[in-house]
Amino acid sequence: MLGHMNVRRLLIKLSIPAIAAMVFNALYNLVDTIFVGQGVNEEAIGALSIAYPIQLIVLSLGLMIGIGSASVFARAYGAGDKQRMKRVVNMALLSNIVISTVIAVVSLIFIEELLQLFGAVDDNIHYAREYLSVILIALVPYSLSITFNHLTRAEGRANVAMISLMIGAGLNILLDPFFIFDGFLGLGVRGAAMATGIAKTASFLFVIIMAHRPESALGIHLPSLHKVDPPMIVEIMKIGFPSFVRVSLGGILIIIVNNLLGVFAPVGQAAMYISIFGVINRLMRFSLMPGFGLVQGLIPIVGFNFGAAFYGRLREGIRFGVRLMVIYFAFVFFMVLFFAEPLFSIFSDAPSPMFIEEGARAFRFVALGFVFAVFPILLSSVYQAMGYARRAFIVSVLRRFAFYVPFSLLFTYGFGLGVTGVWLAFFAADFSAGAVSFAFYTHEMRTLKRAAATS
Repeated sequence: MLGHMNVRRLLIKLSIPAIAAMVFNALYNLVDTIFVGQGVNEEAIGALSIAYPIQLIVLSLGLMIGIGSASVFARAYGAGDKQRMKRVVNMALLSNIVISTVIAVVSLIFIEELLQLFGAVDDNIHYAREYLSVILIALVPYSLSITFNHLTRAEGRANVAMISLMIGAGLNILLDPFFIFDGFLGLGVRGAAMATGIAKTASFLFVIIMAHRPESALGIHLPSLHKVDPPMIVEIMKIGFPSFVRVSLGGILIIIVNNLLGVFAPVGQAAMYISIFGVINRLMRFSLMPGFGLVQGLIPIVGFNFGAAFYGRLREGIRFGVRLMVIYFAFVFFMVLFFAEPLFSIFSDAPSPMFIEEGARAFRFVALGFVFAVFPILLSSVYQAMGYARRAFIVSVLRRFAFYVPFSLLFTYGFGLGVTGVWLAFFAADFSAGAVSFAFYTHEMRTLKRAAATS
């Protein structure tokens, strides 16, 4: 299928389960935020934004190991190297357990310092503490579920990955009202964290059980888990590192934005503006997830066909993926343009006019750059699937670090635009990163065209 099926049909076939899975995965964050806003208050939404960098770091860890091991696995699968396939799965499991455990323990010890670093203010720090202290307990299964979802897609079983994430998201949505609202357990933000932890654990248990089924090519062998393969771990980390950088930089971005809002928001309104940014983050992740799902469907196609030297199929798949993503991201922009106010109104039982008006205005600024973001998002993952770690790293750091940080400082401190400068910097960063990445993309398409002509 990966090497011979029509590449456009194949991309759609693999993308649909990935899109469904990632939409459901983003849905739990969105529903958490809605329930917290309606069951507690608007300021409590900011607590989720304050705690979110830790979740992104764990997500980036799972992606680093998952995408790195999936790239190695897919190329070994294409080359028929079964021994290498088994080694990479075991090393992915071992390294994930060790690293995520260390992160959880260290974060619990220094939780107060972390919250202050992340931009917590007096009106939301107690909510953030309640939420993060519970989330940290479930970091290991959360990270493992991400890693094994990528490995499962790499073997062509995208439906299993989809069901795993749907289980996690569905269970989270069902448990949220029971844990959060006063009519039930009434645990507030702590209840939202408990629902998330239980759901993520269930998602991991499903995918690991399916990996042990006879029809799976993953070949997990727990008795040999202690046999460390350092070169394999280094290769996994090297390839997956750009994903770690890209997503963890998203966490650093949140810290920077939270702190900028704390400085430039009108007096007494910092917590509200942090909550607005938290809602934008959730809405943006949810609305753009089909695009990221398309990328996940493209990754095994790229890895397999690059390993098999089918360069014509590889080029066609990438070009088709770009066209689909541009169309979809443009559609999302117009949805934000026309429906930002109604979207914000669902995040509170009695939303304040300021929350809706300022939130809608900020979201429109952020959405201006969506179409330009297609190229850095897609190209970074394509480079990883091909094993080009350095190129993937360069593209990864452009959008959410190399451009956003200087633009945000320039617009706020330099031009004196205040909170508006925080939002406008998102567009400037997406536009700049998109222009650079488009130049890279054009070069790679020409290179693959020449390779296909001579192979």
